[in-house]
Amino acid sequence: MRFSHTNIISNDYRRLADFYIDTFKCVEIPPKRNLSGTWLDTGLGMEDAQLVGVHLRLPGFGEDGPTLEIYQYKETNKEPIPPPNRTGYRHIAFEVDDVDKVLAILLRNGGSTQGAISSSEIEGVGVISFIYARDPDGNLIEIQHWKRHG
Repeated sequence: MRFSHTNIISNDYRRLADFYIDTFKCVEIPPKRNLSGTWLDTGLGMEDAQLVGVHLRLPGFGEDGPTLEIYQYKETNKEPIPPPNRTGYRHIAFEVDDVDKVLAILLRNGGSTQGAISSSEIEGVGVISFIYARDPDGNLIEIQHWKRHG
């Protein structure tokens, strides 16, 4: 068993995919997906599902690593952006060499901040520096850097 992918639904999959490519060095994996049909409706448990999107290879895992799947449905259920403390899946995290540098790239590419850069000693692990930010659709992203013990 192995982890396969994480999915994000967007109102503009191409814009969001380009954000992750430009900000976090994700790599698009062909082919572009354009999906519909009874098989999709059955698996999703909904009617007349039509979606388009791409898979992005996440950095640091090689060609067979997990992907970030970014799709856009023909019809999207629009809800308010959830706060960080809402139950359920809440954020994706990227470990980087320089939090300030990646945050600046994120902001330049249309993202925004949720918090401010903060650091703390985690006993037995090391020092973490991190910030919660948001992609252009409002999804939470943790940008982190570790100075590990040992």
